[in-house]
Amino acid sequence: QVQLVESGGGFVQPGGSLRLSCAPSGTIVRGKAMVWYRQVPGEQRELVASLTSGDDSYYRDSVEGRFTISRDNAKNTVYLQMNSLKPEDTAVYYCNTWPLGAWGQGTQVIVSS
Repeated sequence: QVQLVESGGGFVQPGGSLRLSCAPSGTIVRGKAMVWYRQVPGEQRELVASLTSGDDSYYRDSVEGRFTISRDNAKNTVYLQMNSLKPEDTAVYYCNTWPLGAWGQGTQVIVSS
């Protein structure tokens, strides 16, 4: 059974940076397509970034150039580096495999002055 554990969220001022981590148990990230989603209360969960099995990355337009998805196979961890954060990036962030499996608890990101 795959369990996803996200961490690294927090409170940051606009323009700041955070690095989110996703350390799944029950699966390995090597060669697996992985994604990061985010959700604002009352809104649908939206795809933020994806990493293919071949390590190609894709981003939604609003985070392109600011966010970077990557993996560390030795640590079995997927990351989302978030730079130049904006208040509209405030959300709960979730990682998952692709195709989607069970969701973890997510990690809260708050961008505010």
